[in-house]
Amino acid sequence: MAILDEVKLDLNSAMRAGEKQRVGALRMVLSELQKASKEGADDELAVLRRERKRRLEAAKAFREAGREDLAIGEEAEAELIGGYLPAELSESDLQAVVEQALSASGAQSPKDMGMAMKSVMAAVDGRADGKRVSALVKAALGG
Repeated sequence: MAILDEVKLDLNSAMRAGEKQRVGALRMVLSELQKASKEGADDELAVLRRERKRRLEAAKAFREAGREDLAIGEEAEAELIGGYLPAELSESDLQAVVEQALSASGAQSPKDMGMAMKSVMAAVDGRADGKRVSALVKAALGG
């Protein structure tokens, strides 16, 4: 089942259950997915990752501004969106993917960081945050 259809079903059940917070978050997700579909972008996972990242950044900004109540709401939305994304790689699995991709790409020094990141991010396929990947690649290249 496509993520768009899954979100629609979840939205209907949340509306029936009277979960106002969840309904609002699901409507936002549905809107973004539909907008991306109209624009010709078929990568639903990319849309979800982008929206999740926006919510986490907003939560961080709210927390820095002393608005804990708003930060909690943003984190709840990010968690809801994360439920539609594939599971994150564990640290050991990610390390193995990084090592395999680095050996396949031939990257050996910090100068090869761009080539290495391209190779690793393709292998990870969105199952890990770019910051985590970058830190592991930098450490593996001795940077």
